[in-house]
Amino acid sequence: MKIISYAGITKSNFLLVHADLPALTFCRPQLSSSSMLKVTSDYGKRSRLITRFQHSVTDRTSASSVDASVSNQYTVCLSGKQGVSSSLYSRPSLLEMKNERIANRAKVYDFLQGIGIVPDELDGLELPVTIDVMRERVDFLHNLGLTIEDINNYPLVLGCSVKKNMIPVLDYLGKLGVRKSTFTGFLRRYPQVLHASVVVDLAPVVKYLQGLDIKPNDIPRVLERYPEVLGFKLEGTMSTSVAYLVGIGVARREVGGVLTRYPEILGMRVGRVIKPFVEYLEGLGIPRLAISKLIEQRPHILGFGLEERVKPNVDTLVEFKVRKEALPLVVAQYPEIIGIDLKPKLFGQQNLLNSLIELSLEDFGTVVEKMPQVVSVTNSTILKHVDFLKDCGFSLQQVKKIVVGCPQVLALNIDIMKLCFDYFQGEMKRPLDDLVSFPAFFTYGLQSTIKPRHKMIAKKGLQCSLSWLLNCSDEKFEERMNYDTIDMEEMEMMPSFDMNTLMVPRSDDSSSENEEDSDDEYV
Repeated sequence: MKIISYAGITKSNFLLVHADLPALTFCRPQLSSSSMLKVTSDYGKRSRLITRFQHSVTDRTSASSVDASVSNQYTVCLSGKQGVSSSLYSRPSLLEMKNERIANRAKVYDFLQGIGIVPDELDGLELPVTIDVMRERVDFLHNLGLTIEDINNYPLVLGCSVKKNMIPVLDYLGKLGVRKSTFTGFLRRYPQVLHASVVVDLAPVVKYLQGLDIKPNDIPRVLERYPEVLGFKLEGTMSTSVAYLVGIGVARREVGGVLTRYPEILGMRVGRVIKPFVEYLEGLGIPRLAISKLIEQRPHILGFGLEERVKPNVDTLVEFKVRKEALPLVVAQYPEIIGIDLKPKLFGQQNLLNSLIELSLEDFGTVVEKMPQVVSVTNSTILKHVDFLKDCGFSLQQVKKIVVGCPQVLALNIDIMKLCFDYFQGEMKRPLDDLVSFPAFFTYGLQSTIKPRHKMIAKKGLQCSLSWLLNCSDEKFEERMNYDTIDMEEMEMMPSFDMNTLMVPRSDDSSSENEEDSDDEYV
């Protein structure tokens, strides 16, 4: 028996069938009527199938032609629509965007140059793309009091947004208590503050300042005086400068007051500024503890330039016959003398006194040693006091001795001096030579000291010098009232300024346990 197989090849939309003869043979071919009939019958069926297939292919080919035509028409139509859509919603290229930015920036630059601002430093800085926004920034800065010159000094301020940068920063400063009237000077000194973040940059610095015992009410004054402090790192110069001052003896409880009066200390480098200054004063003969007291009382002395001002002024003092051994007392008594433009002042005062009372350069040096503040006394004040002494009946030579012996008479209140002199002549009835020998008489209080003590010695019938009478404390005078004789050694004048007044020991823990080692980390 033969088995005829059919192989089918699948294609889209139709099935193609064909016969493979012979396919397989399992036994000897045997022909019979029944088998022949089967083959004939199968062949007829196959012929009809093929005929139907041909009709089907023809139909489908026709249909496909129609579909293709429709499809082509649709494609053409759709392509037209897409072309319209592309022209309406197309994006500019990167090159076009770049060229547009360049053109906008050029317009902004032209605007700035038109109002006098030089935009050279603005290259690379993100700026507004429109002139209107830039005009808003410039107008806002003008309203704060900044001029075109101020903006040219720091043109990067034009990169600050009014709403995102300027207003939040200024609002924060205002809430702290910084006066609006000081904003102009504040921004002239530190315009970089407008770039800062209130939360990240400004608030931590304010909190740190409060931690240094600066009172909240004093924070605004500190910021107004030294706005640059808002740009410092917390653990940088600020912490080391404070630590060094405490190490040399500045009392911890005084740190807040020192920084409030002179916050510039927070920006001073220890190794370059503070330490060399302290060591130089030590070299002059001023003890370190006395230096720390001077800093507590006058912290601004740390701002005197060591090389530019302090050393030249010390040399000038020596040039005007101030003895080197007297320099520590001169500086400790009047620290400002090493920070002012000294030489012209000394020259002017020496010439004035020489013309009035024939004061020599050597005597002038003595005057400066006893009262270094004389360099700051006005000419009119000196003239008035010299005339008063002459009116009292003193000769020119006596006036000179009085001035050299007690230069303070050139700056005292003249009305009080007149009262003291009237009492000296009317009640004490002493000769003028007593005042020449002890001109410091004018420096004592009439009601608190001169009158009570004079009455006590008059009651006891004692005869003593003005120095023995006045140049001691109340306790010492009480002791003297019990003396049978007057000790002549106690009649000598004491120095007008005592360094020991700066050496009073403290009971707090402000001083360093090992002052010698405290400098090592700042070398």
